[in-house]
Amino acid sequence: MDLARGGPKGDERRRRWPSVAAAALGAPVLVIGTAHVIDLAGPLRSVLGDRPLDGIAVELDAERAPAVLGPKPAGGRARDVPLFARLWGLLQRRLGAELGGGAPGAEMRAAADVARARGLPLFLIDDPIRATLARLLATMPFKERVTLVAGAVVGLFVPARVVSGQLEHYVDEPTEMIAELRRASPTIARVLIDERNEHMADRVATIRARGAGRLAVVVGDAHVTGLRIALGQRGVPTEGLPFRDLRGLRGPSSSPSSPR
Repeated sequence: MDLARGGPKGDERRRRWPSVAAAALGAPVLVIGTAHVIDLAGPLRSVLGDRPLDGIAVELDAERAPAVLGPKPAGGRARDVPLFARLWGLLQRRLGAELGGGAPGAEMRAAADVARARGLPLFLIDDPIRATLARLLATMPFKERVTLVAGAVVGLFVPARVVSGQLEHYVDEPTEMIAELRRASPTIARVLIDERNEHMADRVATIRARGAGRLAVVVGDAHVTGLRIALGQRGVPTEGLPFRDLRGLRGPSSSPSSPR
């Protein structure tokens, strides 16, 4: 499968796409929201398998992609990863087993499988994970660090039914839940959501400028609204398929929400 890093500083700058019709460049980018611990492979295949596409972009970087998309986890030393990241990784695996029936990253693998089956390029549009974590730790106040670690520890022992209730609350009121995150941990919201939205939007815009106009972008649901706004600011039309709609998808007759 062709893995192309979709950014001005990535391998994509060495590629040139053939010219495409103006209609393709005017096609809206489909931004799909997923939950990293919920099995959404079926709905994703339904959406991505039927849509005319020039490529699929995913919320991964070159370091994480082999671990998520490869046949077995890539080697790495746990001590190189910050404590909170290790804890949240454990929490994701636990929730995936108890709530979603799938492992973290399954939705990205499903998107990659569709790209492979259709002969489409798969673009990695996220920031390098180590740089993101370093930026987060360098700017995060001590109080937020304690809150982050404590939240991960507590989450390891909270009953699954409680976490499931929180997930349903997010599905019903995603804007409210993200606003709560911003109040509790503004640095996390800025570094892990807002800044990455801007950088991913830059990469998507670059990919389109090189000729791959008909794109589907698979990201965590918390990125959908902000990424669409950032793309709109760059003159890129979008459609949105948030997690709450994707989860209920049963067949190709279902359609995404209208462009915003």
